[in-house]
Amino acid sequence: MGAPPVFVLLCLQLILVAPWQGETSARALNFTRQDFPPDFIFGAGTSAYQYEGATDEDGRSPSIWDTFTHEGRMPDTSTGDLGSDGYHKYKEDVKLMSDTGLEAYRFSISWSMLIPRGRGPINPKGLEYYNNLINELVKLGIEIHVILYQLDFPQILEDEYQGWLSPRVVEDFTAYADACFREFGDRVRHWTTMDEPAIAAVGGYDSGTLAPGRCSKPFGRDDDCPAGNSTVEPYVAAHNSILAHASAVKLYRDKYQATQQGVVGMNVYTHWCYRFSPSPADTAAVQRTLDFVIGWTLDPLVYGDYPKTMKEKVGSRLPLFTEEQSAMIRGATDFITVNHYTSVYISDRSDSAETGRPLDVYGDMSVAFRCKFNFKSFVPTNMVVDPQGLQCLLEYLSDTYKNIPVYVQENGFAQDSKESIYDQKRVDFLRGYIGSTLAALRNGANVKGYFVWSFLDLYEFLAGYGSRYGLYHVDFQDAELPRKPKLSAQWYSKFLSDVGIKVEKTNISTDASSHAEQ
Repeated sequence: MGAPPVFVLLCLQLILVAPWQGETSARALNFTRQDFPPDFIFGAGTSAYQYEGATDEDGRSPSIWDTFTHEGRMPDTSTGDLGSDGYHKYKEDVKLMSDTGLEAYRFSISWSMLIPRGRGPINPKGLEYYNNLINELVKLGIEIHVILYQLDFPQILEDEYQGWLSPRVVEDFTAYADACFREFGDRVRHWTTMDEPAIAAVGGYDSGTLAPGRCSKPFGRDDDCPAGNSTVEPYVAAHNSILAHASAVKLYRDKYQATQQGVVGMNVYTHWCYRFSPSPADTAAVQRTLDFVIGWTLDPLVYGDYPKTMKEKVGSRLPLFTEEQSAMIRGATDFITVNHYTSVYISDRSDSAETGRPLDVYGDMSVAFRCKFNFKSFVPTNMVVDPQGLQCLLEYLSDTYKNIPVYVQENGFAQDSKESIYDQKRVDFLRGYIGSTLAALRNGANVKGYFVWSFLDLYEFLAGYGSRYGLYHVDFQDAELPRKPKLSAQWYSKFLSDVGIKVEKTNISTDASSHAEQ
């Protein structure tokens, strides 16, 4: 179930050429929108807690992120109470999407807004909001890609049975998915059940950097772990996530797919891995990292079980699938979506696993990240730009997971809150990564779409309002939260609308004070 050795070695050879110093090849950069297949989709995304705001309006109940942020658990003690106020400004934003030329929009639904008690009656106001948003997108011809769950679990269910740590979550998540399929499936064809379940497991139950912030010493982000067991809980939470996903997929296939003609997939966070040295140990460490970061989620859904490496390393702390569960999860995804931002160097640290001390996920992996990468939160501390890594990743996924369709569901460039709207670095980033997506496509990878993260500046889960990924600037100091196009918004718009533009040239207006007329 691992990648073909020849492919892995070809990508690993890049370790000696420092791919981050440049961009992808000239042939990949010299392209237009027209070079992609007609059914390839370009879009941008947001997520409910980061975008909507209105956390105490119209019957919405708290999510674990409301609790986490209000307890001051964020490094800057910020909260997502306001977000980008998408709950009130969605119509304006959808108009901006249309003006920009977006072909698709990826967003998540707030479980706490739609079903405030976690199970049971639908909230009429929540239903109205999502129907209005979806109808607006349909009216303007923008394809809809929905994520059912993006980290914001209902606090009421967390209090009742500790959320993803309990098998009870499978039934509740399936019922929630059923409500979404029933209410919105006549207009939504692309469903992703959940966002980054492995990251949610590590961040939420190992390091404590994400809600619900569970951890145990010495593995937590800080010395104050209010509750948790970092050596066991991440594996339990991820296990129940996989079972909940598979249950929702089975429901959709049995009850809705024949009439709605939609598809359901799973999201994974990814980074490409290069070996730190040509040693056999570092080469094996790269594959082990891919097994933990990617295979943890995808191997069960494609092959019915966890990667052999994980089973050997984690042992009895890794939950087992019953024969019935294995049969249910095998093949339980119509496509894969990936969130990808950067690449890392990997070296072997097997000696760290032989100390006899308890191990968390990082210890089980027995690797060292050599590129200013914080594994505990799965984000780079100083993001390295490596378009070639995305190409390697997409080809790896196609080769390893039976050529299942893949969407790049998040790809973007962060700058701090002082960034200018003249964001040339983001333009260069997008140009390089879209080019590498095309290169992978030309090499046979089954890539179906690319989404920029994010459409506009949002509340970021790990950095609050201090880190910006948006194509559109949001002034969080202004009560009206005005939107203003950045250079990257204009560049993306020109790329999508003008098939004659060559993307190795910026070739756009430098006046970002208003949207470029097409």
